[in-house]
Amino acid sequence: MADPDSPAALPATARLLGLAGLLPQLAALGAVLVGPEAWFFPALASGYLYAVLIFSFLGGTWWGLAARSARPPVWTYILAVLPSLIALASAVPWMTGDPWPQPSLMLIGMLILLSPLVDRALSRAGLAPGWWLGLRVQLSVGLGLTTLVLGIVPAPY
Repeated sequence: MADPDSPAALPATARLLGLAGLLPQLAALGAVLVGPEAWFFPALASGYLYAVLIFSFLGGTWWGLAARSARPPVWTYILAVLPSLIALASAVPWMTGDPWPQPSLMLIGMLILLSPLVDRALSRAGLAPGWWLGLRVQLSVGLGLTTLVLGIVPAPY
């Protein structure tokens, strides 16, 4: 029987569903790039909402990994709540009528790209399964880059 903590033990379902999780952002990007002009802002908004949803979800996974341990480092809980707070703060421009969502897309895209640093720290602390970091890097690069591209596409109007 394979060691469940080895990098090679990535469950096929986790890989498949993780990669499928990139589809909504790819659809938003496709709508922005080749859809009619009327789709531009709704596609940006949906791309933003999906990115902050997943970013917040990451915080929840970090919390869950910490909660599995009898004595997790305090930093794990602090880092786990930050994504939701940052996601909320990144919506303030939309709430106040400032240019949006492209600056917020850039912020969230960069943070998603950097999020594997937290996953690496969780792995080094022995809180994550061995396969965790490999999957997280793939998904963060995919979602982070797609979100960044959404943030730089010029408006058609």
